[in-house]
Amino acid sequence: MENILVTGATGFTGTALCRRLVRDGHRVVAFVRPTSRIAELQELGVDCRLVDICDPQAVQREFGNFDKVYHIAAAYRTEHATTDAFRQVNVEATRNLLEAALAKKVQRFIHCSTVGVQGGIDDPPADEEYRFNPGDHYQESKKEGELLAREFFSSRGLPGTVFRPVGIYGPGDTRFLKLFRSIGKGLFVMIGSGKVLYHMTYIDDLIDGIILCGTRPEAIGEVFTLGGERYTTLRELVDEIARVLGKPRPKLAIPYLPVFWASVVCDRICKVLGVSPPIYPRRVEFFAKDRAFSIAKAKRLLGYAPRVDLREGLSRTARWYREQGYIS
Repeated sequence: MENILVTGATGFTGTALCRRLVRDGHRVVAFVRPTSRIAELQELGVDCRLVDICDPQAVQREFGNFDKVYHIAAAYRTEHATTDAFRQVNVEATRNLLEAALAKKVQRFIHCSTVGVQGGIDDPPADEEYRFNPGDHYQESKKEGELLAREFFSSRGLPGTVFRPVGIYGPGDTRFLKLFRSIGKGLFVMIGSGKVLYHMTYIDDLIDGIILCGTRPEAIGEVFTLGGERYTTLRELVDEIARVLGKPRPKLAIPYLPVFWASVVCDRICKVLGVSPPIYPRRVEFFAKDRAFSIAKAKRLLGYAPRVDLREGLSRTARWYREQGYIS
């Protein structure tokens, strides 16, 4: 049994990770916020502690004798998220945890980055060596956090690993709910050709990969992309969702460029008015940028082997959405 700290434990990935670690017989501690919903973690037997990871003194004070740290916590894109908030959590809080882990001689530090640090991919699939190209303040802060972790691993003697998850989905998550709903109601409109590439990762497969990052000696000092077995075109993804929902294949498509420029104008006007834009460039760019990645390195060094194919994963997700009453 190991003594393991998990940050971001109340999120989708963090909760799934805690569930696996507890099942495997480990003692799990979670640093949580006062507003965190911790009922599920408490039912699992996770020791939830109120710790502001942005406060270096609080982190040093509460940081116990952990064998491993899985740092999943991050500030994500929300309507009112600021550049400063991204940096505080994704960079400075990461620094606080790395310093504490180094001081306490933690055996392994596993840091969650994102494939977003590479932005849109010009020549897919991209491997871990593909250039950095963050497209917004969130991705820039995640890049800085990743590079900081890698500095600790390479130059300061902290044994650690960075993983970059790809398009996480599955029961318990609602990030793809809007897409499922629009397809289910026959309201989905494809912007552009639908030929761009998109890569999904089922939550159980991701957790398998994260555990490998924290257990395999070959993982130390490395960066790994963790994704599904295969990527698809956006058109194939949409059609597969329609199939698992038992709905007709969406056929309506409109040109990309007019919608993109309309989103730019809309975004600027709404910022002046102080209201949330109904459409904005980053959302439209979802239809135009390739996001496909190679998982060959994780397969080769870690024995990573995704088990849930896209159709099965989407079916499980649709079933959970229905059970929750999110879709009919």
